[in-house]
Amino acid sequence: MALRAAACRTRCCLRMFSDQTLGNVRRKSSCPVEVSHLDHLVLTVKSVQKTVDFYTSVLGMEVITFKGNRKALGFGRQKFNLHQQGQEFEPKARHPTPGSADLCLITKTPLAAVAAHLKVCGVEIVEGPVERTGAVGAITSLYFRDPDHNLVEVSNYTQQAAE
Repeated sequence: MALRAAACRTRCCLRMFSDQTLGNVRRKSSCPVEVSHLDHLVLTVKSVQKTVDFYTSVLGMEVITFKGNRKALGFGRQKFNLHQQGQEFEPKARHPTPGSADLCLITKTPLAAVAAHLKVCGVEIVEGPVERTGAVGAITSLYFRDPDHNLVEVSNYTQQAAE
């Protein structure tokens, strides 16, 4: 498998282009596969219930129950599937570990309101508000941790990037 991946990388032509509006350089591939969006991400957690309680009360996510009693957290058109540590579903990551995620979530809620809500919920802000670069432009972010100590970044795009 590793040899195939290496061969693919050498055959695929990469070209550089500059995005003047973002002020950064991106590499574009001529690979025939084009990923359009993220559908779901799996979080391995110490406690599914504590994770559900946190993300529903702090970030307003929706609990989704599927395939029996499996749990996910829905938001927008994406979801986080939750795997209980030691009871992961196959196939799984090679080393599923609670607390290893670093997530950036975009909200239209003003960050001042997010910060006030975090305070009411007893969630400590680790950093922010700070300026960062998101996938499509400049963002302003707050950082905090979930019950497994995953780093959660909640951000607003600046006016220019949102348009």
